[in-house]
Amino acid sequence: MSSLLWGSWMPSVVGLLEQRELGARRRVDELREEADRIQAELAVAEREWKEWAIARSKVGEVLAPADETGQDPAAADRTAPAAEEQTGRTPQVPQAARPKSQVPVWRQGLAWSALPVDYQRILQVAADRARLGQGPVTCQELAAEFGMDVVPARVEALRSKAKRLVARGWAVEPAPGRFTPARGVAGPGDGS
Repeated sequence: MSSLLWGSWMPSVVGLLEQRELGARRRVDELREEADRIQAELAVAEREWKEWAIARSKVGEVLAPADETGQDPAAADRTAPAAEEQTGRTPQVPQAARPKSQVPVWRQGLAWSALPVDYQRILQVAADRARLGQGPVTCQELAAEFGMDVVPARVEALRSKAKRLVARGWAVEPAPGRFTPARGVAGPGDGS
């Protein structure tokens, strides 16, 4: 009798498990489709955001009498295409660079010494990791490297600085929250 009960019970359990598996697989497929849709929307939104950032930056350049280096903005506009031709890449889109900002927009020949010390330290750690093949650095790793408490306030302060380096062309963010020096940015004092 017990073998008869076991035999009739087994197929229904397997059937229930198959139903649950099918339901889970459908949910995964739905979420993948949703993620693809969101990624496409994100790409469009990022492109639009960059266009607005460029527009705001250009207006700032036109309205500013001179940038933080004292160079005439019109002269800077004339040298930007030459730098792009030399490096063979399109420069990172800077968020609106404010006159008198403490982090200048990176350009060919500008050394790390133009940056405040905190920003130089961030680039140094990121460059060291890249040189050692350890990949981009996270802000938690930066906090630990600098001997800070790895708490949200410290991590977010570092994230803000790292994002500013990205916005000004000194660094890139190849994955969310991971930072590495931008191609062409030379080491401390080297210029490039």
